[in-house]
Amino acid sequence: MNFKQTAIFAAAAALVAGTASSASAVTEIQWWHAQAGALGERVNAIADNFNRSQEIYKVVPVFKGSYSETMTAGIAAFRAGKAPHILMVFEVGTGTMMAAKGAVIPVYKLMADTGVPFDPKAYLPAVTGYYSTPDGKMLSMPFASSTPVLWYNKDAFVKAGLDPNKPPKTWPEVAEYAKKLVAAGSNCGFSTAWFTWTQLENFSAWHNVPFGTKANGLGGFDTEYVFNGPLQVKHIQQLADWQKDKTFVYGGRDNLGNPKFISGECPIYVESSAGYGSFKAGAKFAFGASTLPYWPDVQGAPQNTIIGGNSLWVMSGHSKVENKGVAEFFRFLSLPLIQAYWHAYTGYVPITTGAYEEMKNVKFYNDYPGRDIPIMELSGKPTTENSMGLRFGYFAQARDFIYEEIENIFAGKKTAKQGLDDAVTRGNALLRKFEKEQK
Repeated sequence: MNFKQTAIFAAAAALVAGTASSASAVTEIQWWHAQAGALGERVNAIADNFNRSQEIYKVVPVFKGSYSETMTAGIAAFRAGKAPHILMVFEVGTGTMMAAKGAVIPVYKLMADTGVPFDPKAYLPAVTGYYSTPDGKMLSMPFASSTPVLWYNKDAFVKAGLDPNKPPKTWPEVAEYAKKLVAAGSNCGFSTAWFTWTQLENFSAWHNVPFGTKANGLGGFDTEYVFNGPLQVKHIQQLADWQKDKTFVYGGRDNLGNPKFISGECPIYVESSAGYGSFKAGAKFAFGASTLPYWPDVQGAPQNTIIGGNSLWVMSGHSKVENKGVAEFFRFLSLPLIQAYWHAYTGYVPITTGAYEEMKNVKFYNDYPGRDIPIMELSGKPTTENSMGLRFGYFAQARDFIYEEIENIFAGKKTAKQGLDDAVTRGNALLRKFEKEQK
């Protein structure tokens, strides 16, 4: 830990200095979450700081398993009349939570009803847009938000005669660098984690083309997938073609390919900004980060990326006092110092511009070059209908369909056009089922 990080901790301590929990009864707030390991420890630390900062409420964080397990547990608890006050839900569950009429209280309404100060303009639009109505009303509180970046092995770059301080910026440059890395002895040029998120969802936003109609689903349940457009087909077919000489190697679903980067097998790797922690702990080489590559022949590219991660939903059925406690906790979470702490130790982005300024003030990005790349990717341009976020019913299941079709393409069983057409057809069938259930 350097002095600047120590300064953040010291400031956090000052925030709660001079306060202590009262022996009198406090209002307990249950926070069900899905952050295990080191991230879970950070969650506990934030809740503990909130509890020591005042004497009225006590937030109790409870780890409930994976994202799917946590969401399922929360829904089951609501039906049983025992819902937690706060439920952590991954971003692909946003559409489902929105449709859970009567089960949740939108954040904008919670803050208005409780009278707790709340300024929607203090938050990064590209972060809150994912969890807001089309007219900007925040539905859930962003918590762990990340976006994809390009990671690269500086030692391998030097071995291949590449400048370790000049990472590739475009897809043609990625291919050029990758071929040189393979020629220098690497087993693959580049790979990617979270394929559907990085190479289709964010790829579409980064190039300002639609992933779905109706503003990527934010405009209504009658949306349709359209990620089989010419640009997406071109990109996926190019990746399939680059497999032939190991310029590109498919790394598997989700982030199963991370060992390929950490071991040095693939010197270029697209992964979430939140991959920083595992790379820092496991990589035995110098590495850097750069922006997500783009196709330079696409006018206006790059646009802005979209987030992944989770947000906090307020469950209904609780007293006014308890809801006030949730609102106060959200106000606490939004403090620049708290967000700066979360950002510094996890790789997730801060949700407020104030926290970003806090990190710049302590010159955090001077010591950790590239850690501000995800913020710049998210905020470099005003968001558009194609880059504000995604909201589709049964989206987690749709991602499984997409993975299946992508793997058919990479196995040579289908062309990119055939595979993406089939993925869109299968996904749209799910959307119609979801839409029918909402009527």
